[in-house]
Amino acid sequence: MTAYIVRRLLYAIPILIGVNLLTFMLFFVVNSPDDMARMHLGQKRVTEEAIQSWKAERGYDRPLLYNAEADGLASLTDTILFQKSVKLFVFQFGSSDAGRDIGYDISQRMWPSLAIALPVLLIGLAFNISYALFIVFFRATYVDIGSVVLLVAMMSISGLFYIIGGQFLIGKLWHLVPISGYDQGLNAWKFLILPVIVGVVGGIGAGTRWYRTLFLEEIGRDYVRTARAKGLSERVVLFRHVLRNALIPILTGVVVVLPLLFMGSLITESFFGIPGLGSYTIDAISNQDFAIVRAMVFLGAVLYILGLILTDISYTLVDPRVRLQ
Repeated sequence: MTAYIVRRLLYAIPILIGVNLLTFMLFFVVNSPDDMARMHLGQKRVTEEAIQSWKAERGYDRPLLYNAEADGLASLTDTILFQKSVKLFVFQFGSSDAGRDIGYDISQRMWPSLAIALPVLLIGLAFNISYALFIVFFRATYVDIGSVVLLVAMMSISGLFYIIGGQFLIGKLWHLVPISGYDQGLNAWKFLILPVIVGVVGGIGAGTRWYRTLFLEEIGRDYVRTARAKGLSERVVLFRHVLRNALIPILTGVVVVLPLLFMGSLITESFFGIPGLGSYTIDAISNQDFAIVRAMVFLGAVLYILGLILTDISYTLVDPRVRLQ
């Protein structure tokens, strides 16, 4: 397994280089360093001296990809791409274009993101699996048909509807919790309840329907017929056999979304005013802060690759027949 993990980590290097290069090209196709300088200076009439000074302070005065004036290897290293990218691979994110320490911001903003995403994952997972098993228990009945119709309807509704509807109903109409905002420490719980509820409810449609499909597929297998032939009750068959044998696809879905726990939800955090990494990324895109966008895309790619490796490792824990080579 150690050799497999090392090999997967080595495979990740060209992937991260490609992600970083693609992010760089997409960003500078839309924006030039001069455009970024004018936006951050925030003046209608910005002098050329002020633009050049802003670019020099932040390292945007170099060529983008190739420095024709430099000699040898410096023609590639003395560029914006190399200078802004190489430190990412040792997780030195540097400063944003506004002058803030990106690493410090990430360390502070990751906790609000986790405070929302972790309860949404755990509560949603428990509810969706339980509801899916309940539907499968009453399969081919009106309970099954009605539940499927409800789930498809919930899947068809935009996530913005759940956010706005939750804010209006729970926050404005019932005055149970604040509509938006955040507080530090234990006082943050009242601001987190509504985003967590919205996140769980918004994921019921797709999550439960997917688990129902998994369980129905497992029920048709030979080992289930054997278990029934032994006289086991339907409840024992579902919870002891079907659920256990469906853990591999369940783990695939769970472990792959673990990076999203850290990165936060772009829409949810923005609408609820949560100072997490999701809103941090949205603000960076709006302000055309390439340093933050680059760091967040790179970090998301690293976490996604680690999530895939954890998924493979989790297979060996659930099913002893799986071997990593």
